[in-house]
Amino acid sequence: MAGIDALLEIMAKLRDPETGCPWDVEQTFASIAPYTIEEAYEVDDAIRRNDIEGLCDELGDLLLQVVFHARMAQELGHFAFADVVDAVCEKMVRRHPHVFADAEVEDAAAQTRNWETIKAAERTARGETQHPLDAIPVTLPALTRAAKLQRRAARAGFPVEAPDEGDIGQRLFALVAEANATGVDPEQALRDVAERFRASIREEPEG
Repeated sequence: MAGIDALLEIMAKLRDPETGCPWDVEQTFASIAPYTIEEAYEVDDAIRRNDIEGLCDELGDLLLQVVFHARMAQELGHFAFADVVDAVCEKMVRRHPHVFADAEVEDAAAQTRNWETIKAAERTARGETQHPLDAIPVTLPALTRAAKLQRRAARAGFPVEAPDEGDIGQRLFALVAEANATGVDPEQALRDVAERFRASIREEPEG
């Protein structure tokens, strides 16, 4: 833990109102959130490029974001980094009873269903009345969010009936349903086509 302790100390010094960095001191959860999202995308990019050295660096940047948010929460008296770690450890043990207890699952698909059941039980225990679909962030990329909404609705027993025609949005939604049905990530599919398009244009001679 020496490494993480050093990072926590660095962040504490950066946030010190008297001797810290003025930029770091003035940040808030809201102002840092876009950087957190950006760092997550950069981790994804390193993975897709199979840049393992870059992945190490990007994971460090993403970890810094977690430490940053935890430090601000600690200053406000809400929680600290150790609480974040404890919470995720408890969650992982609770949601994997087939690993840490005596439950059994047949395969990954069964575990996905079990995971959703456990999450629903957690929401009930907390007294939440939020519909499962409402838990999917509206800030996700549109294609990704549509795909997650459709998959979660299907698991809840509400099969998706995609329209065959209509406006552009309806047609996109129908294509997302087709992608889900064939096991294709629609966001990645569009990325791949866009990249092939970019590469083809760059290969064209100028003039």
